[in-house]
Amino acid sequence: MKHFSFVDGMKKVPGGMMIIPLLLGSLVKTFFPGVLGIGSFTTGLFRDGATALIALLIVATGAQINIKQSGRVLGKAGALLLAKTLVPGLLMILYGFIFGKQGILGISLLAAMIAFINSNGGLWLAIAGQYGTEEDKGAYIASGLNDGPFFTLLFLGLSGLALIPWIYIVAAIIPFLVGILLGNLDQKFANMMKPTGDIVIPFFSFALGAGINLTSLAKGGLSGIFLGLCVAFITGFFGVLAYKIFFKTDNPGMGFAIGTTAGNSIATVGVVVLADASFAQFNGIATAQVAASVLVTALVVPFMTQYLVSKFRKAPKEPVSVDPGTA
Repeated sequence: MKHFSFVDGMKKVPGGMMIIPLLLGSLVKTFFPGVLGIGSFTTGLFRDGATALIALLIVATGAQINIKQSGRVLGKAGALLLAKTLVPGLLMILYGFIFGKQGILGISLLAAMIAFINSNGGLWLAIAGQYGTEEDKGAYIASGLNDGPFFTLLFLGLSGLALIPWIYIVAAIIPFLVGILLGNLDQKFANMMKPTGDIVIPFFSFALGAGINLTSLAKGGLSGIFLGLCVAFITGFFGVLAYKIFFKTDNPGMGFAIGTTAGNSIATVGVVVLADASFAQFNGIATAQVAASVLVTALVVPFMTQYLVSKFRKAPKEPVSVDPGTA
């Protein structure tokens, strides 16, 4: 009888090494909310470990970047930041100017801004590991920059909120730069760090899921699901377009993987409310809608990326036959 491997099973699902542990963590949070709070290593790894594990993966990713290739890596990161954060951020400002802070269809400016401009770096790395290149994985830096409250506060500041904590940008970049430095100084360090993604992705995914109660989907309702679908398809296709425009030799389907909402962005709702109390009225529903967007995009984006990568993959060109009579 063939031996069953749950690792092989997860790898058969697009982004499965992240999605499946994320959903398992969400199930534990929903039905056994206190079980991961018993303390010590259990709590430290399975509930509170996401940030440290993602940081370790960022170091490992940086270590694989050859400094000679840094131009293309930074180029891809810049293109993805344009597609996922800068353009959507300006569109959300326009959304706020037209519809006010309350927005439309029950989706406030607060929820829309956070969901649209924060991308799931862990899922990007997981998908890039399946369908992309080392340069694609290095382009994680785009998610490192937009995953957190910095750009949310910056864009909301352009429409009335003026707190701009530059330290968030610095804190997001340092682990990546450390990885690049150590990996280029010592090839053995780079080799040592190569398997880090396979090791840590399932664990930090579970921990991220452990912060999401599945009832958030119910609380967020159809508006949260609709928000997640809009984020996936609008910013995902912005990513595809960025690849087609700036990186013509790469498979543009990979760009769709940027169309996610970061799990950490759920906490950004509270950060914005603390910065500007006028958003407090949207706190509860915005948190639920952002959580719904995290889950919806985590489910939709890997499958769509797989489909688009396959669709755009160039088939071998057949030799052109020449009719001797026309030569």
